[in-house]
Amino acid sequence: MIFVNAFTFLFEKLHATYSSMLDGLLPLRSYIKISNIIETDKNNNPSETTENIDQLSESDDEQKAMSFTLKVWRQKTNEAKGTIGTYEANNVSPDMSFLEMLDVVNDNLELDATEPIAFDSDCREGICGSCSLVINGQPHGPGSGVTTCQLYMRSFEDRSIITIEPWRAKAFPLIRDLSVDRSAFDRIIQAGGYVSVNTGSAPDANSMLISQNVAEQAMDAAACIGCGACVASCKNASAMLFVSAKVKHLNTLPQGQPERKRRTSAMIEAMKDEGFGNCTNEYECEAVCPKNISVDNISFLNRDFLKSKIGDN
Repeated sequence: MIFVNAFTFLFEKLHATYSSMLDGLLPLRSYIKISNIIETDKNNNPSETTENIDQLSESDDEQKAMSFTLKVWRQKTNEAKGTIGTYEANNVSPDMSFLEMLDVVNDNLELDATEPIAFDSDCREGICGSCSLVINGQPHGPGSGVTTCQLYMRSFEDRSIITIEPWRAKAFPLIRDLSVDRSAFDRIIQAGGYVSVNTGSAPDANSMLISQNVAEQAMDAAACIGCGACVASCKNASAMLFVSAKVKHLNTLPQGQPERKRRTSAMIEAMKDEGFGNCTNEYECEAVCPKNISVDNISFLNRDFLKSKIGDN
């Protein structure tokens, strides 16, 4: 008898667990819920039963679909005149990323034989730095420490208006719509963002001692993904945060010491040649950086630049 009771209890627990899993995994489970409501309320007022069903359906719809009005910058070339286009984004899941939402909008535009919206993206994991959108006046949109591809639609109010623009800087010429040419960053890196000293074969592990503090500073600077949000947010279109992160990454490590002075001077000169503006300590760059790169790196860059010039003389 004890065995039968124990078996019955175990069966009921498994059934309850299985039902809970179905509720979370199967959208069609809502049909079973509605059927249960009808069965439970069959002896009650029919109007109350209908009201319960309507409330359940409305709550499911609210969780599954959102709608937005998009104001998107459209421009065929850098020389052409641009304009704001208005598009509707309907049946958007709150769990969609911002770029997934744009994918859906583009699919609908292509069905209507309309030119899709051009924008940059690659890894969509917040690593490559390709996604570059100014959303409602803020690079990468609302929130902090996230790229555009990591921004989810639940961050916006349902039925709200979202304005989408490209990075705007002289050094970032527009290619089309929301896509810009950020090859200026590549040329700055080519000027000195590397270690070219011939060091022979790979050193043995732990043969080159690096303190934890130095290693952490270098790794924090190396987190920069070169997205260009710092430039887009700066009123001067300055690239100082980007350059300082790349310089500090190498200049703090032993491997970067032989070329330290040449690297600092060359990268700053390349930044000026590309047409980026000067830093006026507004700190807007740090506020929008998806990797939370600190403006302390700019102070480090300024000190190293002065040292490089003193050493040359």
